[in-house]
Amino acid sequence: MSTILEEICARKRHDLELVKERQPARELYRTVEHLIEDGPDSHHSLPEALLKSDSGIIAEFKRKSPSLGWIHEDLQPEDVVPGYVKGGATALSILTDEPYFGGKPDFVKRMRPLVGIPILRKDFTVDEYQLFEARLIGADAILLIAACLGRDECRTLAHTARQLGLDVLLELHQEREVDYISDDVNVVGVNNRDLHVFRTDLQTSFRLSALLPDDRVRISESGLKTVDDVRLLRAAGYRGFLMGERFMKSDNPSEALQRFILQLQQA
Repeated sequence: MSTILEEICARKRHDLELVKERQPARELYRTVEHLIEDGPDSHHSLPEALLKSDSGIIAEFKRKSPSLGWIHEDLQPEDVVPGYVKGGATALSILTDEPYFGGKPDFVKRMRPLVGIPILRKDFTVDEYQLFEARLIGADAILLIAACLGRDECRTLAHTARQLGLDVLLELHQEREVDYISDDVNVVGVNNRDLHVFRTDLQTSFRLSALLPDDRVRISESGLKTVDDVRLLRAAGYRGFLMGERFMKSDNPSEALQRFILQLQQA
Protein backbone atom coordinates (compact mmCIF):
# COMPACT_ATOMS: atom_id res chain seq x y z
CA MET A 1 0.00 0.00 0.00
CA SER A 2 1.41 3.41 -0.97
CA THR A 3 1.87 6.17 1.59
CA ILE A 4 0.24 9.59 1.35
CA LEU A 5 3.53 11.10 0.21
CA GLU A 6 3.96 8.51 -2.54
CA GLU A 7 0.40 9.17 -3.67
CA ILE A 8 0.99 12.92 -3.78
CA CYS A 9 4.24 12.62 -5.74
CA ALA A 10 2.71 10.19 -8.24
CA ARG A 11 -0.22 12.55 -8.76
CA LYS A 12 2.19 15.46 -9.16
CA ARG A 13 4.15 13.72 -11.91
CA HIS A 14 0.92 12.80 -13.71
CA ASP A 15 -0.51 16.31 -13.49
CA LEU A 16 2.77 17.83 -14.71
CA GLU A 17 2.49 15.89 -17.95
CA LEU A 18 -0.89 17.52 -18.54
CA VAL A 19 0.57 20.95 -17.75
CA LYS A 20 3.40 20.35 -20.23
CA GLU A 21 0.85 19.60 -22.94
CA ARG A 22 -0.63 23.07 -22.43
CA GLN A 23 2.76 24.78 -22.22
CA PRO A 24 5.64 22.65 -23.54
CA ALA A 25 8.89 22.72 -21.56
CA ARG A 26 10.82 24.33 -24.41
CA GLU A 27 8.36 27.21 -24.57
CA LEU A 28 8.43 27.75 -20.78
CA TYR A 29 12.22 27.59 -20.61
CA ARG A 30 12.58 30.13 -23.43
CA THR A 31 10.18 32.52 -21.69
CA VAL A 32 12.09 32.30 -18.42
CA GLU A 33 15.47 32.71 -20.13
CA HIS A 34 14.23 35.93 -21.74
CA LEU A 35 12.87 37.06 -18.38
CA ILE A 36 16.28 36.56 -16.76
CA GLU A 37 18.10 38.31 -19.60
CA ASP A 38 15.79 41.31 -19.85
CA GLY A 39 14.37 41.89 -16.39
CA PRO A 40 15.93 43.63 -13.37
CA ASP A 41 17.02 41.49 -10.44
CA SER A 42 14.15 41.64 -7.96
CA HIS A 43 15.18 38.64 -5.91
CA HIS A 44 14.40 38.72 -2.18
CA SER A 45 16.90 36.49 -0.39
CA LEU A 46 15.29 34.03 2.02
CA PRO A 47 18.46 33.23 4.02
CA GLU A 48 19.42 36.89 4.33
CA ALA A 49 15.94 37.84 5.52
CA LEU A 50 16.00 35.13 8.17
CA LEU A 51 19.46 36.06 9.42
CA LYS A 52 18.38 39.69 9.84
CA SER A 53 15.04 38.91 11.48
CA ASP A 54 14.22 38.96 15.19
CA SER A 55 11.28 36.56 14.79
CA GLY A 56 12.15 34.42 11.77
CA ILE A 57 8.49 33.60 11.20
CA ILE A 58 7.69 32.25 7.73
CA ALA A 59 3.92 32.65 7.56
CA GLU A 60 2.18 30.14 5.35
CA PHE A 61 -0.94 30.51 3.25
CA LYS A 62 -2.48 27.04 3.21
CA ARG A 63 -6.17 26.44 2.61
CA LYS A 64 -6.20 22.65 2.90
CA SER A 65 -4.12 19.67 3.99
CA PRO A 66 -4.39 15.87 3.73
CA SER A 67 -4.60 15.59 7.51
CA LEU A 68 -7.16 18.36 8.17
CA GLY A 69 -9.08 18.65 4.91
CA TRP A 70 -10.27 22.17 4.13
CA ILE A 71 -9.05 24.77 6.63
CA HIS A 72 -10.33 27.90 4.86
CA GLU A 73 -11.81 26.91 1.51
CA ASP A 74 -13.03 30.35 0.50
CA LEU A 75 -10.01 32.44 1.51
CA GLN A 76 -7.94 33.99 -1.24
CA PRO A 77 -4.30 35.01 -0.79
CA GLU A 78 -5.31 38.68 -1.05
CA ASP A 79 -7.35 38.14 2.13
CA VAL A 80 -4.36 37.00 4.16
CA VAL A 81 -0.90 37.48 2.65
CA PRO A 82 -0.65 41.31 2.70
CA GLY A 83 -1.82 41.16 6.31
CA TYR A 84 0.93 38.67 7.10
CA VAL A 85 3.46 41.22 5.86
CA LYS A 86 1.93 44.03 7.92
CA GLY A 87 1.85 41.68 10.91
CA GLY A 88 5.61 41.21 10.80
CA ALA A 89 6.23 38.02 8.83
CA THR A 90 9.86 37.62 7.79
CA ALA A 91 8.94 35.58 4.71
CA LEU A 92 5.96 33.89 3.11
CA SER A 93 5.21 30.32 2.17
CA ILE A 94 2.46 29.89 -0.40
CA LEU A 95 1.12 26.44 -1.25
CA THR A 96 0.73 25.88 -4.98
CA ASP A 97 -0.41 22.24 -4.98
CA GLU A 98 -4.13 22.15 -5.79
CA PRO A 99 -5.43 18.57 -5.27
CA TYR A 100 -4.13 18.12 -1.71
CA PHE A 101 -3.55 21.66 -0.43
CA GLY A 102 -6.01 23.85 -2.33
CA GLY A 103 -3.27 26.04 -3.80
CA LYS A 104 -2.40 27.33 -7.25
CA PRO A 105 0.79 28.67 -8.88
CA ASP A 106 -1.24 31.78 -9.66
CA PHE A 107 -1.36 32.56 -5.93
CA VAL A 108 2.36 33.38 -5.99
CA LYS A 109 2.03 35.40 -9.17
CA ARG A 110 -0.78 37.47 -7.70
CA MET A 111 1.09 38.16 -4.46
CA ARG A 112 4.47 39.04 -5.93
CA PRO A 113 3.59 42.67 -6.84
CA LEU A 114 1.92 43.19 -3.47
CA VAL A 115 4.70 42.18 -1.06
CA GLY A 116 8.37 42.99 -0.66
CA ILE A 117 9.57 40.00 1.36
CA PRO A 118 10.73 36.55 0.20
CA ILE A 119 8.12 34.14 -1.15
CA LEU A 120 8.69 30.39 -0.96
CA ARG A 121 6.81 28.40 -3.54
CA LYS A 122 5.67 25.46 -1.38
CA ASP A 123 5.05 22.41 -3.51
CA PHE A 124 6.25 18.89 -4.19
CA THR A 125 9.05 19.56 -6.66
CA VAL A 126 9.79 16.46 -8.76
CA ASP A 127 10.73 17.98 -12.13
CA GLU A 128 12.89 20.89 -13.31
CA TYR A 129 9.84 22.22 -15.14
CA GLN A 130 8.51 23.37 -11.75
CA LEU A 131 11.68 25.38 -11.13
CA PHE A 132 11.15 27.38 -14.30
CA GLU A 133 7.50 27.82 -13.33
CA ALA A 134 8.59 29.15 -9.94
CA ARG A 135 10.92 31.68 -11.53
CA LEU A 136 8.21 32.81 -13.95
CA ILE A 137 5.55 33.39 -11.28
CA GLY A 138 7.93 35.41 -9.11
CA ALA A 139 8.94 33.01 -6.34
CA ASP A 140 12.21 33.69 -4.54
CA ALA A 141 12.72 30.19 -3.19
CA ILE A 142 11.63 26.64 -3.91
CA LEU A 143 11.23 23.57 -1.75
CA LEU A 144 12.98 20.25 -2.34
CA ILE A 145 11.78 17.40 -0.13
CA ALA A 146 14.42 14.71 0.35
CA ALA A 147 11.75 12.05 0.93
CA CYS A 148 10.36 12.70 -2.57
CA LEU A 149 13.66 12.46 -4.45
CA GLY A 150 16.79 10.44 -4.97
CA ARG A 151 19.96 12.10 -3.74
CA ASP A 152 21.45 12.77 -7.19
CA GLU A 153 18.07 13.93 -8.52
CA CYS A 154 17.76 16.34 -5.60
CA ARG A 155 21.23 17.75 -6.14
CA THR A 156 20.58 18.27 -9.85
CA LEU A 157 17.35 20.13 -9.12
CA ALA A 158 19.09 22.27 -6.49
CA HIS A 159 21.81 23.21 -8.97
CA THR A 160 19.28 24.18 -11.65
CA ALA A 161 17.29 26.23 -9.17
CA ARG A 162 20.37 28.21 -8.12
CA GLN A 163 21.24 28.85 -11.77
CA LEU A 164 17.76 30.34 -12.15
CA GLY A 165 18.39 32.66 -9.22
CA LEU A 166 16.18 30.78 -6.75
CA ASP A 167 17.02 29.99 -3.15
CA VAL A 168 16.79 26.30 -2.28
CA LEU A 169 15.11 25.08 0.89
CA LEU A 170 15.96 21.41 1.33
CA GLU A 171 13.54 19.66 3.66
CA LEU A 172 14.74 16.73 5.79
CA HIS A 173 13.00 14.44 8.26
CA GLN A 174 15.46 11.63 8.93
CA GLU A 175 19.16 11.41 9.76
CA ARG A 176 20.05 9.62 6.54
CA GLU A 177 18.72 12.54 4.48
CA VAL A 178 21.44 14.91 5.74
CA ASP A 179 23.56 13.49 2.92
CA TYR A 180 21.26 15.29 0.44
CA ILE A 181 22.74 18.67 1.42
CA SER A 182 24.87 20.07 -1.39
CA ASP A 183 26.65 23.35 -2.14
CA ASP A 184 23.53 24.60 -3.94
CA VAL A 185 21.33 24.23 -0.86
CA ASN A 186 21.41 27.47 1.10
CA VAL A 187 18.55 26.79 3.53
CA VAL A 188 17.96 23.50 5.36
CA GLY A 189 14.56 22.74 6.85
CA VAL A 190 13.60 20.00 9.26
CA ASN A 191 10.00 18.91 8.92
CA ASN A 192 8.61 17.71 12.23
CA ARG A 193 5.78 16.03 10.34
CA ASP A 194 6.44 12.58 8.91
CA LEU A 195 5.08 13.01 5.38
CA HIS A 196 4.54 9.29 4.97
CA VAL A 197 1.94 9.09 7.75
CA PHE A 198 1.45 12.81 8.58
CA ARG A 199 2.28 12.43 12.28
CA THR A 200 4.07 15.35 13.93
CA ASP A 201 6.81 15.33 16.57
CA LEU A 202 8.66 18.54 17.42
CA GLN A 203 11.57 16.50 18.78
CA THR A 204 12.59 15.77 15.20
CA SER A 205 14.07 19.27 14.90
CA PHE A 206 16.02 18.90 18.13
CA ARG A 207 17.26 15.43 17.17
CA LEU A 208 18.59 16.52 13.77
CA SER A 209 19.99 19.88 14.86
CA ALA A 210 23.44 18.58 15.76
CA LEU A 211 23.80 16.94 12.33
CA LEU A 212 23.18 20.07 10.26
CA PRO A 213 26.08 22.16 8.91
CA ASP A 214 26.69 25.43 10.73
CA ASP A 215 27.03 27.42 7.51
CA ARG A 216 23.42 26.89 6.39
CA VAL A 217 20.40 28.75 7.62
CA ARG A 218 18.11 26.33 9.46
CA ILE A 219 14.31 26.24 9.46
CA SER A 220 11.99 24.18 11.63
CA GLU A 221 8.70 23.27 9.96
CA SER A 222 5.33 21.95 11.13
CA GLY A 223 3.92 21.44 14.59
CA LEU A 224 5.08 24.79 16.01
CA LYS A 225 2.33 26.15 18.23
CA THR A 226 3.70 28.24 21.08
CA VAL A 227 6.19 31.02 21.72
CA ASP A 228 8.14 28.55 23.86
CA ASP A 229 8.45 26.21 20.85
CA VAL A 230 10.09 28.98 18.82
CA ARG A 231 12.29 30.10 21.71
CA LEU A 232 13.65 26.59 22.32
CA LEU A 233 14.20 25.94 18.62
CA ARG A 234 16.10 29.21 18.25
CA ALA A 235 18.34 28.11 21.13
CA ALA A 236 18.97 24.90 19.16
CA GLY A 237 20.25 26.88 16.18
CA TYR A 238 17.16 27.47 14.06
CA ARG A 239 16.65 30.90 12.48
CA GLY A 240 13.39 30.27 10.61
CA PHE A 241 10.06 28.90 11.79
CA LEU A 242 7.54 27.89 9.15
CA MET A 243 4.03 28.16 10.56
CA GLY A 244 0.79 27.70 8.65
CA GLU A 245 -1.95 25.83 10.47
CA ARG A 246 -1.27 27.77 13.68
CA PHE A 247 -2.48 30.91 11.90
CA MET A 248 -4.74 29.58 9.13
CA LYS A 249 -7.04 27.82 11.61
CA SER A 250 -7.83 31.21 13.11
CA ASP A 251 -10.77 33.31 11.94
CA ASN A 252 -8.25 36.03 11.10
CA PRO A 253 -4.84 34.52 10.20
CA SER A 254 -3.12 37.90 9.89
CA GLU A 255 -4.20 39.03 13.36
CA ALA A 256 -3.20 35.64 14.77
CA LEU A 257 0.30 36.11 13.35
CA GLN A 258 0.56 39.64 14.71
CA ARG A 259 -0.45 38.48 18.22
CA PHE A 260 2.05 35.63 18.08
CA ILE A 261 4.96 37.87 17.07
CA LEU A 262 4.04 40.37 19.80
CA GLN A 263 4.11 37.56 22.37
CA LEU A 264 7.43 36.40 20.96
CA GLN A 265 8.92 39.86 21.36
CA GLN A 266 7.73 40.02 24.96
CA ALA A 267 9.04 36.57 25.89
